[in-house]
Amino acid sequence: MRLYLSSYQLGDHPERLTGLVRGDGRGAVIMNALDGHDEDRRRRDLSAQVAALRSLGLDAVDLDLRVTRSDELAARLAGVDFVWVRGGNVFTLRMAMARSGADEALVHALADDRLVYAGFSAGPCVLAPSLRGLEKCDPVSDCERAYSEVRFDGLGILDRPVVPHLDTPTHPESVVLGEVASAYARAGQPFWGLRDGQALVMDGDVTELV
Repeated sequence: MRLYLSSYQLGDHPERLTGLVRGDGRGAVIMNALDGHDEDRRRRDLSAQVAALRSLGLDAVDLDLRVTRSDELAARLAGVDFVWVRGGNVFTLRMAMARSGADEALVHALADDRLVYAGFSAGPCVLAPSLRGLEKCDPVSDCERAYSEVRFDGLGILDRPVVPHLDTPTHPESVVLGEVASAYARAGQPFWGLRDGQALVMDGDVTELV
């Protein structure tokens, strides 16, 4: 399994992402953590994400889970070397993955080591066994407006939650996510804590925080 899980954007060591990617460097960008928000902003940010990946020599196109059928999804994922999952609301992202079947498709693709899963903020957070606790930061009401329901189960690819943006005064969610991390610690819940610039990198049996 190959993962590049950044706290914010590409992080300080994007070369670790490119080092994981095999094949021709073709990928897909998943923007569904922004579902229910301004579509013009979404298009602008998609262009920014694609440009940032292109600067690394990676070629990516939009994979909108709202309009991709489950039978199409398997073919789309079979044709890429990586997915880049943008941050936003983790509950909205989770519902988009569930409705499209991307959750199961990604779990199987990672188990077979067919692609790299990469992304930042909500992108890594959705991989946890449970999303409980993150509602303190990401309003479930956003997800309910977009999808009329909310789920608290994660994809279970990681064995513990990810808490991004810690100790990052420049990020507006740093303080509230510090409270999330403190609540996990009090409950005895292990978690991966990332400050902006850091990334959790997994390549087979090797796990590093860089």
